[in-house]
Amino acid sequence: MKTEQKIKLFLVDDDAVFLKSLEVQFLNHADFEIETFSTGELCIRNLDKKPDVIVLDYHLDGIVKNAINGMQTLDKIKETNTGIPVIMLSSQDKIEVAISCMHHKAYDYVVKSETAFVRLQKVISNIFKFQKMEKELNWYMDRM
Repeated sequence: MKTEQKIKLFLVDDDAVFLKSLEVQFLNHADFEIETFSTGELCIRNLDKKPDVIVLDYHLDGIVKNAINGMQTLDKIKETNTGIPVIMLSSQDKIEVAISCMHHKAYDYVVKSETAFVRLQKVISNIFKFQKMEKELNWYMDRM
């Protein structure tokens, strides 16, 4: 996944061990500029850094009492910038949760598992393939 610039990736999870593991995997396997956040509030406060993709935990309920959860964070991200692709991440393997995330405009939903990193890589790769195709299509449409 090579581009002219590093992909700016925000990782948001209240599980410090999982968050660090994910960060290390991305740093070791791809060319990313990564920022990690343990709460949705911290992520939202840093949206001015213009992330290319956000990987966001569904719950976010483990560190700060009364912190906003992942769905509330997703809604606030989309209020700020609808164009940022947000991949929801959760240990819940329930179709209802995935559907709810998609209704809230998540790009995709990935279940936390031993294959989550591989799945995240694939989803992120697809995001940039889709964006490239969209730009090319717009370029062609502008010339007609």
